[in-house]
Amino acid sequence: MTGWTADRIPDQHGRIAVVTGANSGLGLVTATELARHGAHVVFAVRNTAAGEEAARRIGGDVEVRELDLASLASVRAFAAKLAADYPAIDLLVNNAGVVLLGPRRTSADGFELQLGTNMLGHFALTGLLLGALATAREPRVISLSSITHKNAHLDFDDLMSERGYRAAPAYGRSKLATTIFGIELDRRLRAAESPIVSALAHPGLTRTNLTPRAWEHLGRLGRPIAWLGLLATQSVERGALPQLRAATEPGVRGGQFFGPAGLWETRGRVTEARLSQEAADPAVGKRLWAAAQELTGISYL
Repeated sequence: MTGWTADRIPDQHGRIAVVTGANSGLGLVTATELARHGAHVVFAVRNTAAGEEAARRIGGDVEVRELDLASLASVRAFAAKLAADYPAIDLLVNNAGVVLLGPRRTSADGFELQLGTNMLGHFALTGLLLGALATAREPRVISLSSITHKNAHLDFDDLMSERGYRAAPAYGRSKLATTIFGIELDRRLRAAESPIVSALAHPGLTRTNLTPRAWEHLGRLGRPIAWLGLLATQSVERGALPQLRAATEPGVRGGQFFGPAGLWETRGRVTEARLSQEAADPAVGKRLWAAAQELTGISYL
């Protein structure tokens, strides 16, 4: 299979890269490749013990810092210390995420956990690091979308999915919100004539540690479902290529969206992906941005 590979990543020496959820899955592959090509990589992880073990395995110029995206207090503490230590940050990869197919759960701030972690935590983190990003030479923010965003719809009267909660649709909505955020961020950065590029990527159907965990709530029945799902997915190394391309390829434009080219964007070589109509709607973007600012208490752009 031909196409863009990690071998095409240009030299990253001198760049400070922050990868959320870097201790496993797509985040670990992304952090590994960035470090392999010379970047100083900050593992922004909830489980620092797992982060330290992963960092030891890959070597390179890496460090581990605690970040729980399901807690705005943790996001604020992480961002304040990081920006103080690194006044210029070149790359922020908003990779971390949760997928839950069990009962509804909430974050430390009372948000539905998937929306709170996948979108609102990253919205807050990006805003708090915006000054440090703007100081860098060619800064980028990468938001990790999902093909599930294409079939999702945001209900602004029930953003926290309190009515008739179903976990799978709630996950899709969290990824739609993440996608809308990445596109609206691009619009606002352009309007502000900021040097920061906001790009997006999705991994198609990829084998990660989240795949079996998503079905744990079904007990014994969940195990065969999880393993059948693993058979239909591509490797995590291939799944990480869209976000690595978005993060490192020279000339990436704000608003570009990368994903797999084959079988309805589920697998294969990296190409430009397609946004859903709702994800691309500026009116929806403006409305979600206002809601995110109110919910997190963090306003920017």
